Amino acid sequence: MTPASFRNVALVAHVDHGKTTLVDAILGATGVFAAHETRVERVLDSNDQERERGITILAKAVSVEWKGVRINLVDTPGHADFGGEVERALALVDGILLLVDAADGPMPQTRYVLSKALARNLPAVVVLNKVDRPDARAHEVIDEVYQLFMDLDASDHHIDFPIISTDARAGTAVDGVGIPGAGGGLAPLLDAILETIPGPEGDPDAPLQALVTNLDASDYLGRLALGRVSQGTLRAGQQIALCHSNDEEPPIRRRLTQLLGFSGLRRVEVDQRIAGDLFVVAGFPEVEIGDTLADPADPRPLPRLQVDEPVLRMTFGVNTSPLAGRDGTRLTSRQIRERLEREVRGNVSIRIGPTTSPEVIEVSGRGELQLAVLIETMRREGFELQVSRPEVIIRQIDGAPHEPVERAVIDVPSEHVGTVTQAMAPRKGQVTDLRPGDAGRTVITVVAPARGLLGLRSLLMTATRGTALVHQHHDGWQPWAGTLPARTGGAMVADRSGTATGFALENLQKRGEMFVGINEAVYEGMVVGESSRPGEMVVNPTRPKELTNIRTHDHDDAVRLTPPRRPTLETAIEWIGEDELVEVTPGAVRIRKRYLGESERRLARKSR
Repeated sequence: MTPASFRNVALVAHVDHGKTTLVDAILGATGVFAAHETRVERVLDSNDQERERGITILAKAVSVEWKGVRINLVDTPGHADFGGEVERALALVDGILLLVDAADGPMPQTRYVLSKALARNLPAVVVLNKVDRPDARAHEVIDEVYQLFMDLDASDHHIDFPIISTDARAGTAVDGVGIPGAGGGLAPLLDAILETIPGPEGDPDAPLQALVTNLDASDYLGRLALGRVSQGTLRAGQQIALCHSNDEEPPIRRRLTQLLGFSGLRRVEVDQRIAGDLFVVAGFPEVEIGDTLADPADPRPLPRLQVDEPVLRMTFGVNTSPLAGRDGTRLTSRQIRERLEREVRGNVSIRIGPTTSPEVIEVSGRGELQLAVLIETMRREGFELQVSRPEVIIRQIDGAPHEPVERAVIDVPSEHVGTVTQAMAPRKGQVTDLRPGDAGRTVITVVAPARGLLGLRSLLMTATRGTALVHQHHDGWQPWAGTLPARTGGAMVADRSGTATGFALENLQKRGEMFVGINEAVYEGMVVGESSRPGEMVVNPTRPKELTNIRTHDHDDAVRLTPPRRPTLETAIEWIGEDELVEVTPGAVRIRKRYLGESERRLARKSR
């Protein structure tokens, strides 16, 4: 096999523009699914959270055959929080399929992934998807795509891209701008890949150099290293040198126990992988992302994979609440630290660091969603932990503190435009663009400090009754913008441990919104609701009704409770203040004060 006989291409786009659905269609068009197989929608979104959230979190590769050429196809996440996965995917490929929704047009993540691809000088095939939508505006969107390329200072050869219109759900495509006919198939798209995306460069006869861009694990093979051969040939059973980032550390020389390649949705054992091809190898439990597999006679490491730095951080600590240990099986700081160290080895956009307490670890990432996904994964693995509110990472630039800036694109029904602008004003956000969309909606672009957008998603979802669409991505750094307002409501804090009673909750719900229901366990320092007034309100949610033989009102017979507002992991993280934590267990998400005793909290406030 020669480099000309295969292509490496990544699907990149904004979230929900149809990447994973298009992969399903390509797999069907190239015969990967057998006639008797039951097809699963979004087959690459195999992770539980990916299916539940309807998003792609991890980049994945498949391989298909078209006209005698093997196409290695990498599906990437659409959320900016998982940009590290996109950057790793772009290190594997020689071109991209830039997918754009024919109604939405280019969105924040479209700009982000395209800028990364242009920085690597990767050619693009523009795929205009969902052209069958009633509100599609294909010609306007293509003009916006051209404008986006020019805004990013693309070269002439980058702007001269082919355009393919697709209906990914129907598995059809047509050259140029138009609506594909029924039963037309995806031949125009697959042909455009072969014509536009070049075969990989690299000399198969040169000394071996292969970059590790991802890690996986197998119950039978142990740790697996995934990546791309830059030059030379990787052969099964050969002696390999593993070069770490530390130049002082000598290379590890060992034989590969197994060499795998991609075939359809499966990984299959192969004899060799030549320059430009993708590989999966076993036999190096010490391997890390960014390492190089090299010729043992001439071990030359490649430049390590560079990704954008984290912009948010929060703390993960041992669960110290009175209810600790009831749900989880992994409770200690050692177990939490080992799990986070394992995450860092496989996720280049996550960082961990020490704090003043040995039982608390600082974790940094790209955004709230990325950190929430990590926490959710850990709780499903049986961990109990308590986490703090995310805070932005400050940089010193020219001797002055700078904070990260986010660009948010908010798509809301037009009657809620005022709601958005009113919400952004105290958060020091600036509206940079406001344009009417289709079906009575308006698209608002806002630039604001990243900490000003914490909690914005849940606020707008509540204010617009779930109709708002919010997309954010990092947009640089700016001088520290000063203090920003916190939440408007205060915390109702339990003053004792026990079981919540209907009598107590009925009286408390007159003063705010409850987080707990009847007969639920509570403890001193646990936040049981949000009051209508700012500040801390210490309450007794366990108070029973005094029993007497005198009744004066009919309503004494029945307690009327409003259903409690159950905090989800994301809403709890956004809602809490500096002196509060979120207790996360496999069976519950609770909000608590950092110091459970009222006297301890009073002393802490005085010391601050």
